Amino acid sequence: MAVRAIRGATQVEADDREQVLEATRELVSTVLERNALEHDDVISILFTATPDLVCEFPALAARELGMGDVPLMCATEIAVPHALPRVLRLMAHVETPRSRSEIQHVYLRGAAALRRDIAQ
Repeated sequence: MAVRAIRGATQVEADDREQVLEATRELVSTVLERNALEHDDVISILFTATPDLVCEFPALAARELGMGDVPLMCATEIAVPHALPRVLRLMAHVETPRSRSEIQHVYLRGAAALRRDIAQ
């Protein structure tokens, strides 16, 4: 087993609590699904939000998915003037037999524009 980092991002339409939670649940679930991961494979998840998203902690959505025993942390992205707005990102550290090249990074909704080279 190797420890791997998986990146992901999604975008919401507005700084709305339910939108943030729903989009984060979708992102976390898709990362797990595309990488054939189980709950116990997840070591930790770091969530970030652009400075225009302040209505809720994205980690709450992961806890709602049953990840209350996984170390979760939220932070704010730096305020780069030309950055895509209303973006939630994650970096999940996981245990997996997959090689680095087999990892599926996940970019959903408008955030697919961030990494067209690896977005599915």
